[in-house]
Amino acid sequence: MMLDLQALGFNSLQQPQPGVWIGKSAEMGLGEKIEVVSPIDGSAIASIQLATPAQVNQAVEAASQAFRHWRTVPAPQRGELVRRIAEQVRQHKIILAELITLEAGKIPQEALGEVQEWIDICDFAVGLSRQLYGLTIASERPDHRLMEQWLPLGPVGVITAFNFPVAVWAWNAMIGLVCGDPIVWKPSEKTPLCALACQHLVQRAIATLPDVPPEVCSVVIGKADVGQTLASHPSLPLISATGSIPMGRAVATTVAQRLGRSLLELGGNNGMIVAPSANLELAIRAIAFAAVGTCGQRCTTLRRLIVHNRIADNLVERLQKVYRSLPIGDPNQEGVLVGPLIDSASGEKMQAALETARQQGGKIFGGDRITEGVPKGGVYVQPAIVEISPDAAIVQEETFAPILYVMRYETLEEAIAIHNNVPQGLSSAIFTENFREAEYFLSPAGSDCGIVNVNIGTSGAEIGGAFGGEKETGGGRESGSDSWKAYMRRVTNTVNYGTALPLAQGIRFLDN
Repeated sequence: MMLDLQALGFNSLQQPQPGVWIGKSAEMGLGEKIEVVSPIDGSAIASIQLATPAQVNQAVEAASQAFRHWRTVPAPQRGELVRRIAEQVRQHKIILAELITLEAGKIPQEALGEVQEWIDICDFAVGLSRQLYGLTIASERPDHRLMEQWLPLGPVGVITAFNFPVAVWAWNAMIGLVCGDPIVWKPSEKTPLCALACQHLVQRAIATLPDVPPEVCSVVIGKADVGQTLASHPSLPLISATGSIPMGRAVATTVAQRLGRSLLELGGNNGMIVAPSANLELAIRAIAFAAVGTCGQRCTTLRRLIVHNRIADNLVERLQKVYRSLPIGDPNQEGVLVGPLIDSASGEKMQAALETARQQGGKIFGGDRITEGVPKGGVYVQPAIVEISPDAAIVQEETFAPILYVMRYETLEEAIAIHNNVPQGLSSAIFTENFREAEYFLSPAGSDCGIVNVNIGTSGAEIGGAFGGEKETGGGRESGSDSWKAYMRRVTNTVNYGTALPLAQGIRFLDN
């Protein structure tokens, strides 16, 4: 499937695409040339000249220069830029979603939902631009005022993964822009065209506002060396990185060495408890979407299902029936709900995990590679259900593929212990009609995750709430609520409007 992408700034995909786009200046990277491959059929759809570390430094320097002006622009005016970006996204929602499907393999409904997330976070950020509140604090000294301000932090490096090639950057970039921070974005090299399209729409909006430096948004496309250059750059006070735990650990170590800030969104390994009182109709629908949506390639994908002994056999049987009926194939075909894995390496990791689960006593349903009735060259799989002991080592790991481990419990305390006994802590859920069970799961003794849901699945978070997790998930928070504070610096001000100079804590010095 080839699209008419001129509206997104592509004159021709037959020519190599730029790996560096600093402000309004797009140029070829000086690094290696790579092919951009569609996971739908494995076909090459474009090529990219990757950026080099030296070109990353140029982008950061341009962002630093832009920051000197952007930080002084009133926040509501910065919000006006984001409002105009949203207008561009609304106009190009369908074609951008089609590009996401082509490059990431998402079904159209999920791709449209991802673009809608960009629009929604723009709306949120525009409102936020008039609500970057500080505090007024009671001073212990007479004729003094004590207050807090939140001021722009500086250029922000954003590193994102392939599975949400638009939305996660938008969470960071739209809020970062209204906070006064230029953005230097390193997207996944598996989905670079989406990043170039986003940059084109942003620059189109910037062109309507002469007072906005184009360099407030830049894109550098590359591999780990480009990400490492961003992470180590002293002019980037914040690095926001989304991806695997090993990647996040490497980024955090590099940033910490220069005493910078990290905002990390890493692996999930998300769990759901299904209690005896659960509405099974709702639970099964929630499990299916959470476990197989995006072919299991969401950080919030449901990977561990903890079911009460009394209902486990019935629930597993019904889930297997749903799995048998799942339409799997080309995401552009009407009715398909499960598209391809991103590449063959993901398929190999899935099969390796299933083999390990089998060796550790797992009883496997599904999980086979599908080759009939699907585009050749794509990696299509039957989502897997694995009944396994919670003590199996494999359930401690997150395989980025549609594998659902099913475990059993007898008491709620046991279920929560099983649920929390993994190193990751992103999203969690319980299905129960019992008020006390629900509240206990939400309590300090319940789930240890950053997202804790009742009677809803683990995926599909709204932008209004802060998104992120605990433990090896990284502790970062993006998107809604007060996550904007990560993109600003806090300043405490004391103003003396009197004629004396009293000191705090009653200290006396000289003649005060």
